[in-house]
Amino acid sequence: MKNIYLCAISNVSSGNCSEDCAFCTQSSFNKVEIKKYKQKDIDVILKEAKMAKQNQASGFCLVTSGKGLDDKKLDFICKVAKKIKKEIDIHLIACNGTASLEQLQELKKYGIESYNHNLETSKNYYPKICTTHSWEERYKTCLNIKKSGLNLCSGGIFGLGESDEDRISFIESIVELSPVTIPVNFFHPNEKLPLENKIFNAKEGLKWIKYLHQKATKSVIMIAGGREITFKDKWTDTLKAGANSIVIGNYLTTKGNNSLDDIEKLKKEGYTIAEHCSH
Repeated sequence: MKNIYLCAISNVSSGNCSEDCAFCTQSSFNKVEIKKYKQKDIDVILKEAKMAKQNQASGFCLVTSGKGLDDKKLDFICKVAKKIKKEIDIHLIACNGTASLEQLQELKKYGIESYNHNLETSKNYYPKICTTHSWEERYKTCLNIKKSGLNLCSGGIFGLGESDEDRISFIESIVELSPVTIPVNFFHPNEKLPLENKIFNAKEGLKWIKYLHQKATKSVIMIAGGREITFKDKWTDTLKAGANSIVIGNYLTTKGNNSLDDIEKLKKEGYTIAEHCSH
């Protein structure tokens, strides 16, 4: 019987991002109509964390828009983490963009246990999807995360127009970093985004999950954004292909499945829900 780790995310600051990532609805370059706010109320975030715990999530991720951490954002995430940790026993993950070693160490002091920073795609393809910061800068943040003693969570997105060679190169870079968790996203099309308005093929998706599973044998493979549109009601096929974790509930600017429906489906198919993160 396979243990599946559940993780929930909270978009604690949304939109108005000055970076030009072609896949992102929060980029001010892409003019997508989404809810925009600088900081979500801390009590609302706490309520979401309690709901995540109730829905058997062992991880809860605090996500902010923007390129990286600054003093204001760092202070806010530390306050949120402290409040959640006081009331709930849940593994806390931060996802706040590029960060220095000192900033990451500060987060750790306040109860953050993992930090998520995705490479997104291959080093060669990255300049085609983002020009306002470099792939190298992202890689450096991943190294900082490992140095800080936080668990590294790093993955990317399939379906940005990249080639198979790019996918192999991207996976090689991820394996090199040896993250504890690898989030795998599938492009969610939106007509306002400057990428082909196309849903990633499910068969291809399973092929690359299998390949990643073969290469990253020690990492938890987490199926995240786009799972519902790429695989529809056959998303548990990703678990048969080698994944052992999913994001439940809503994403940053898009809706996910109903968490209870997902849990029921997992149990019906013979999976058990992991009570604690594997790290």
